[in-house]
Amino acid sequence: MTATDDQRPSKRAIRGLLSAVALLAVLSGCQGLSGAVDSSDLRPSANPVTVDSVGRSDRFAELARQQHPRILATYGGEYSDPKLERMVARVVGGLTLDPDNPNQTYRITILNSPNVNAFALPGGYLYITRGLLALANDSAELAAVIAHEMGHVTANHGVQRQQREADEVLAAKVVSDVLEGDAAAKAALIRGKLRLAQFSRNQELEADAIGIRAIGRAGFDPFAAGRFLQSMAAYSEFRAVNGASDASLDFLATHPAAPQRIELAQGHARNFGAPGTGTRDRDWYLAGIDGMLFGDTPDEGYVRGRTFQHPKLGVAFSVPEGFIIDNSAAAVTAAGPGDVAIRFDGVAVAPSVGLADYLRSGWIAGLEQSSIRPTSINGNEAAAARASADGWQFDVTVIRAGSQVYRLLTAAPLSSSALESVARSVGASFRVLSAAQKAELRPLRIRIRTAAAGETAATLANSMRGVDRKLELFRLINSLPPGASISAGDKVKIITDQ
Repeated sequence: MTATDDQRPSKRAIRGLLSAVALLAVLSGCQGLSGAVDSSDLRPSANPVTVDSVGRSDRFAELARQQHPRILATYGGEYSDPKLERMVARVVGGLTLDPDNPNQTYRITILNSPNVNAFALPGGYLYITRGLLALANDSAELAAVIAHEMGHVTANHGVQRQQREADEVLAAKVVSDVLEGDAAAKAALIRGKLRLAQFSRNQELEADAIGIRAIGRAGFDPFAAGRFLQSMAAYSEFRAVNGASDASLDFLATHPAAPQRIELAQGHARNFGAPGTGTRDRDWYLAGIDGMLFGDTPDEGYVRGRTFQHPKLGVAFSVPEGFIIDNSAAAVTAAGPGDVAIRFDGVAVAPSVGLADYLRSGWIAGLEQSSIRPTSINGNEAAAARASADGWQFDVTVIRAGSQVYRLLTAAPLSSSALESVARSVGASFRVLSAAQKAELRPLRIRIRTAAAGETAATLANSMRGVDRKLELFRLINSLPPGASISAGDKVKIITDQ
């Protein structure tokens, strides 16, 4: 579904949903929908701790080794695909010949995450997501990302960042203790944050310069860095319009892509010559990502238009027209017109506990006890209730299916008249999938197509399956600017479950 301007979810709807989750005190996530690790304390730092001049026994390198399994848990584990790994290894191999850093060794891990991200940890630990690999269009763009992260390693940015953060914390404490929290103390704290932000920005620009110099000397197209920064900016805008709420796991959350930064990257690239300098190695790259998983995994369930389907849990539900679904490890959320938002998750509840009693058990703040009503949804035991708090009204519907209890939370402003109709629509759509329906669900993958005579961007985009806003997404993943056309023989990426 293409979202029109009045259908796109507002930031207020997302904030309302987050407020609802907090107010309803949801204490336990769905065992089938979320991992066992809380990602809030496992995300890599905005400027990860990185070193290049110390041994593997150094405490920073040891920290990286300890963080490695946690990062795997946060980003869905390691993505294993020998063909893809060979392609990435070839790019990394070319970059490790850099004469500026002949002794550094790197361990690169492809993460099984649809988020577009790459980062570095101590001792040469490099990480790149399959989501980023899906967005890149040639080996030079991948080399630019990896070389940027190597730049953080060679410049010792992580250690510098830790020291600067410690200095600012100490300075803020001294000012706060002396001035006892007055306006001058608050101003000092703000100045400290601005200094850290500027320090981080300078580190990113330095890593850009190091990385572009490295790919240029390795024979890759140095203009790939600016090109991929532009692709990521377009991706970020597309994601924002789609209502995605877990952007904190994306590259641009920690790597700002201002227009000035792109201009600086292009300036560094011109030191190697005019555009067209260097190798892009597009065919080899596309062959490497052909067949790679795109989007959600079977463990997370699939979003298909306005329907969420989970092949392993064997359940599905749909949201009304105008709503956009976002699937994260912790829960499935959706936001739509009128600042109405929906959250879906699950929890283990003992079979001996009735659903009405479960609603009364204290996990809902602002519950209206008199509103609790047992019901049945498509043959499944269910119960629903209303709650309100902090300017919001909520419908909470719980459904027992097999050994799991699923929770549908709908939030709307107190002034909204849409809560009842949206909650009933979503609740009524919940269903248990048959064995045949589960077997039909397949993950989306990147497929490489060679355009035939007469095929256009529109016709190729229309051949994609399982995604919305097809033409816009097709142009995005193929880095096609507005007005650019497709010629017979061109190789392009499409997304399909075939």
